[in-house]
Amino acid sequence: MAEFTVAVADPDDGTTYQVEVDGQDANRFIGREIGEEVDGGAVGLSGFTLELIGGSDATGRPMRSDVRGSELKTVLSDGGTGYNPTRDGERRRITVRGREVSDETRQINARIASRGDGDPADLLGDE
Repeated sequence: MAEFTVAVADPDDGTTYQVEVDGQDANRFIGREIGEEVDGGAVGLSGFTLELIGGSDATGRPMRSDVRGSELKTVLSDGGTGYNPTRDGERRRITVRGREVSDETRQINARIASRGDGDPADLLGDE
């Protein structure tokens, strides 16, 4: 059974809320890709819409939006998610996850795309 930590960012005030999700609510995220929108009811924000912007697996490998699927892939990267070059032209082979959420995903990063009624701080708790 899938179990995630969803980090919900509120772009209006810069606050991020961490919400543990499992069971049926976690199944709403399975198969979704980075950039897709999900109903906020899965994390307790009914009426809100969340946009998936990233994530990582249990070992900390990041999800990359330019890699298809949900499996581990080794890519030659010149920068971006998962690698920060220190000089011009530097490239490195890195292992990353694909852009699709799966059972191996441990953390999902999302931001509020559209608001519903209420304040996220009241609905999710000020942690």
